[in-house]
Amino acid sequence: MPVPVPGPGPGPGQLTVAVAQPACAGLDVAANSAVHAEVVRAAGARLVVFPELSLTGYDLTAPAIAPDDARLAPITAACRETGSTALICAAVTEPGGSEPGGTESIALLALTGEGTTVVHRKMYLHGQEIERFTPGAEHSVLELDGVRIGLAICADVSVPQHAADTAALGIDAYLGSTLYGDSPTALARRDSHLRDAAATHGVWAVLATSAGPSGDYPATSGGSGFWAPGGALFTQAGPETGAVISATI
Repeated sequence: MPVPVPGPGPGPGQLTVAVAQPACAGLDVAANSAVHAEVVRAAGARLVVFPELSLTGYDLTAPAIAPDDARLAPITAACRETGSTALICAAVTEPGGSEPGGTESIALLALTGEGTTVVHRKMYLHGQEIERFTPGAEHSVLELDGVRIGLAICADVSVPQHAADTAALGIDAYLGSTLYGDSPTALARRDSHLRDAAATHGVWAVLATSAGPSGDYPATSGGSGFWAPGGALFTQAGPETGAVISATI
């Protein structure tokens, strides 16, 4: 369940954000979509953010989905009921993706009660991702209730220039949808990437990262959280699956 945030509710220019680390049923988009929908209903947040490739797990053999995939309907319905926006990362078929010249990307989808929009494409691909996906060409900002949120997917947050170029667009928060392993080295990287962005650019940092098994990873880190402007840790989940925490930024 969400962690209560002390103080009054959101005012003008404030946004309640929840980060979630749901258990993942490998390659089962329909089952994972149903779980995501229930998280949206329970979170009580205007924006609910999920980890990298949480609809399938980090399995690069997973078929890409279209933004209008019918299996996303439960999440759209939950957003309609709650007035929330859900940010979900998936392998996405771009226009013409099944035809010559078409592409696939790893993308963040913004789901509302009105439908689905691709809002960011992962720019810094690595490993076997490079063989399949086309990198995003632009830095991205999502504006919601007057709060401007710079968007990143996993390896994007490991590149300081990505945060710098995104911050130059004028943002209040820098958000990463990610996956980290559970080794000590991976845990240290997880906690430094968003902290350093918050410290360097004087913005909130928001991390949604996987917990439990995810595709090719038998274990992932958990530890989704928020860092305040300046880099101080505000709140952070543990390693367990199913955790949801929130903050007003």
